[in-house]
Amino acid sequence: MSSSVKEKIKVTIFEDNNHLRDSLYFLLSSSEEFTCVAAYPDTKNIIQRLRDIPTDVIVMDIEMPGMNGIQSTKLVKTEFAEIPILIFTVFEDSEKIFQSLCSGGSGYLLKNSSSTQILQALMDVYKGGSPLSPSVAKRMVHFFQTTMPVTEQEDFKLTPKEKELLQHLVDGKSYKMIADAMMITLETVKTHIKNIYKKLHVNSSTEAVTKAIKNRIV
Repeated sequence: MSSSVKEKIKVTIFEDNNHLRDSLYFLLSSSEEFTCVAAYPDTKNIIQRLRDIPTDVIVMDIEMPGMNGIQSTKLVKTEFAEIPILIFTVFEDSEKIFQSLCSGGSGYLLKNSSSTQILQALMDVYKGGSPLSPSVAKRMVHFFQTTMPVTEQEDFKLTPKEKELLQHLVDGKSYKMIADAMMITLETVKTHIKNIYKKLHVNSSTEAVTKAIKNRIV
């Protein structure tokens, strides 16, 4: 009998609604891929909490007592740049979406999402994707189209393959899904991603997606 046991993805929750926090905890704890290692009603001492309990993915509410989720996301990214953060909220307004993603959020999911959608979004951010609720994605595109002045498009010198891959990122696909869609290996996807980041002068998939939409690259 094999002694190897698949290690679950560790999730930490920051959510002030007790009922929702408990629901998320049980959803994660009963799943095959995830385990909830901590669930907090606020973001007090957030850096120390994350140092004390190693985590792979963070679920972050926006509206919380004390420091809100947008400020907390920005703070976490200064210390733990590698931990993806899924913004989980009731807010659909463009400004909050934009602020959350610019602060370092890896995805933006609405609280009316189904259990399946929540688990899929967590898996996507864990694997490097940038999941957005469909209505959120539309608002984000509209926000950039209506608020950003039309300027001469900057030439980032992306190859056709890099543009194709960037479009998949904008669509919220994970690295694995991109590899399947483009019929290339995961390692090739990562190489393309590295080159895209360098050309766009960004450090995360969310920044790349934001820049792609803002500059109408795809």
